[in-house]
Amino acid sequence: MVPVTDAPNAEQTRLIEDARRERNWKRWGPYLAERQWGTVREDYSADGDCWRYFPHAQARSRAYRWGEDGLLGITDRECRLCFAVALWNGRDPILKERLFGLGNHEGNHGEDVKECYFYLDATPTASYLKALYKYPQAEFPYSRLVEENRRRNRQEPEFELLDTGVFDDQRYFDVSAQYAKASPNDILIRITAANRGPEAATLDLLPTLWFRNTWSWGCTHEGCEPKPAMRQAEPGVIACRHTTLGQFFLHIAPDAAGRPAPLLFTDNETNFERLHWSRNEGPFVKDAFHDYLIDRRRDAVNPAAAGTKAAAHYQLNVAAHAEATVDLRLSAADEAPNEPFGPDFDRILGQRIAEADEFHRRRLPSGASDEDRQICRQAYAGLIWSRQFYHYVVNEWLDGDPAQPKPPARRQRGRNSDWRHLFNRDVISMPDKWEYPWYAAWDSAFHMIAMAEIDPQFAKEQLILFLREWYMHPSGQLPAYEFALNDVNPPVHAWACWRVYKMTARRGERDRLFLARVFQKLLINFTWWVNRKDVTGKHLFAGGFLGLDNVSLLDRSKQLPGGGTLEQADGTAWMAFYCVTMLAVAMELAGEDPAYEDVASKFFEHFVAIADAMNRLGGTGLWDECDGFYYDQLQADGRRVRLRIRSLVGLIPLIAVEILDDRTIARLPGFRKRLQWFLDNRRDLAASLSYMEPQGHCSQGRRLLAIPSRPRLERVLRYLLDESEFLSPFGVRSLSRVHKDHPYVCSPGGVPQRVDYEPAEATTSLYGGNSNWRGPVWLPVNYLLIEALERYHHFYGDALQVECPTGSGRLMNLRDVGRELALRVTRIFRPDEHGRRVCNGPDARWANDPHWRDLVLFYEYFNGDTGQGLGASHQTGWTALIARLLRDCCTSSGRQAGRLGVRDRSEC
Repeated sequence: MVPVTDAPNAEQTRLIEDARRERNWKRWGPYLAERQWGTVREDYSADGDCWRYFPHAQARSRAYRWGEDGLLGITDRECRLCFAVALWNGRDPILKERLFGLGNHEGNHGEDVKECYFYLDATPTASYLKALYKYPQAEFPYSRLVEENRRRNRQEPEFELLDTGVFDDQRYFDVSAQYAKASPNDILIRITAANRGPEAATLDLLPTLWFRNTWSWGCTHEGCEPKPAMRQAEPGVIACRHTTLGQFFLHIAPDAAGRPAPLLFTDNETNFERLHWSRNEGPFVKDAFHDYLIDRRRDAVNPAAAGTKAAAHYQLNVAAHAEATVDLRLSAADEAPNEPFGPDFDRILGQRIAEADEFHRRRLPSGASDEDRQICRQAYAGLIWSRQFYHYVVNEWLDGDPAQPKPPARRQRGRNSDWRHLFNRDVISMPDKWEYPWYAAWDSAFHMIAMAEIDPQFAKEQLILFLREWYMHPSGQLPAYEFALNDVNPPVHAWACWRVYKMTARRGERDRLFLARVFQKLLINFTWWVNRKDVTGKHLFAGGFLGLDNVSLLDRSKQLPGGGTLEQADGTAWMAFYCVTMLAVAMELAGEDPAYEDVASKFFEHFVAIADAMNRLGGTGLWDECDGFYYDQLQADGRRVRLRIRSLVGLIPLIAVEILDDRTIARLPGFRKRLQWFLDNRRDLAASLSYMEPQGHCSQGRRLLAIPSRPRLERVLRYLLDESEFLSPFGVRSLSRVHKDHPYVCSPGGVPQRVDYEPAEATTSLYGGNSNWRGPVWLPVNYLLIEALERYHHFYGDALQVECPTGSGRLMNLRDVGRELALRVTRIFRPDEHGRRVCNGPDARWANDPHWRDLVLFYEYFNGDTGQGLGASHQTGWTALIARLLRDCCTSSGRQAGRLGVRDRSEC
């Protein structure tokens, strides 16, 4: 983390005040989901097909049970009162109130948002937020997007909104929403519609305020509250009253001609008649503004100017290349200003922008380029905008609500039925608020590494949250994601806790209370892993799914053909990684409490056992001496079949590496004594450890714990750094390119299976076909590999140098290898000599159009050959790790320039 030696700036002061509970700065934020429809939470079907049970077509008419969604919106941390933007270009068949995309059964590569929107700026307390939505002036091509993507097969690319031509000739609006807090409950809102086209164009703009429906279900658990109310207090003012939120006012500025915008009111209630279910209970329903504007039904809105949903209606006629601006202000009654739109409005907005500039200026070294700062700022903005209110109470969801029809009986034995304790009602970092508007346990760990750079308190609170008793299963398992809470993700939570602990230390002060809290719960989770996933008790793990989706020949989350078992090189390595991380944590805590020395010894011995099993069990364990690589191994019918697929499965063993400092060991006499006994009396196990390979003066009093010995490490690195295998121009591929010409074919259980190199979208239907680990570059594993190389270098120093790339004759130490990998990953986002960012794809406007070229998308993964972004387009969760890689590249470039006397830091 970039050291902060100056006094706290304004945003850091707000963070301190919020952490100390002096002022509730984080009460309001971009916590509104971008897709609530099509989620498991809203699915009360018998078959669990959430996409068909609650499709986009019903979203405008059907009240949500567990959350809300909207366009460029905000809400409070309990999602009681929501604000978002609604738009109509005079041609669309529906009011644009939310982002459109395809369900899993509609896209040729699974679910996918089909919109152009960008997170431009944000501060951690949401004191300033800015986002952009590009809205076509032509009719939005809903049907064409569905039909064309449904027509295409898995070998073809997805058909995107840009491909339809609706943005040609610049005929669209850039609609931006800015939010600035004057105080914790006083929020300035500015919405700007810029006409990029060659002719004047009209736009109906409806800034919309509504209460989440918590009253229609008859539920009694926490968060089920009486029906609130909003009404027109006077022209241009909406008064809102809520039992727990209190009283708020939305002030709406007049239009450009000085006229007050008309206010429309309805209720956030399901339109049963439109859905053909039954008669409506009242005349005013959720989709009333659609009916009022598009169907011209003036009776659709409440003439009494009251309800639970309201909007101001602006009819804008925007000249060519001009823009129109609308100002609003949402304030608590006791924080409302006397003059909502007086001179202070522009002053406060400008001040918050300047404070955001100052806050983000400190995130990178002074030598960083403006371009890198812009990438990082948008990455952090996406990370902050992707915080979402997430509500899911499994017990209530399974049983149904008293005021609603009883769910099908088979739900009691279906999805998540063994997670009745789970009670989620928190603001959580989402992978992607449209495609993945639900947490994923291993994603979250990577999010918090990036989050710790900008909001250390939130990072620690989030890591603790997943270990709380209403999240963690009584068995010790962490919830995976809502589609299958009992699925298995790589155990990286301990690593994230350990890294965040060290990253957030200031001036020698470390939060040992945080570390001790997470360690106690992680012990329970570690025990679950050992008891459930070490099938044979031989320290070779069969983790199952493990987050890498289709990287394997087989669907590892299901029963294997012929009843065999799979000994997973990555599953076993993940557990070794877990062990050495827990060892490091235990040794840190033992520095102040000797009781932790015992458990440190336990994790040391467990790591040794796992490393020995990987390297030597049955001869060579999961190591293939002929190939010089680690492979999965299938055991079936008394035979062991090595699955010779060169993938990340065989690279993950490299990340399980930790360095023990002799001085630290000397301060832990109990641990040192047991360590020496083990080394003296279990030479059969210790012999396979790199620990037994001190490097003389190079080790400088340090010992290495790692799975591969130095010779094996060097052999695996030859593959990793070979440009015809794993090393792409944009980082490390998830599958070796050698399988392009030499696919791996095997027939376990008599069923032919095949793995080909697929650098882009998946061509297999595993996991819905919406994710691919058979060739693309993924940020999280690249980050782990880069970090591991730095630790190896810390031990070996310049005594270990390898060719990079393999066959080039260019020798590098492992620190510089890691830096080379980081530089390659940053090429995905940095513009090339033609101004093109490969992540955004080949469309020329990304390089040449001033309204597009500075915008960056942070995809889920990237084409292993071209670097083009793939999968979810706003996964500024783990892809926000690019900000840390850019910072590290700039820092190391600066050091190198200093050593060489070079002033040019253009690489930064």
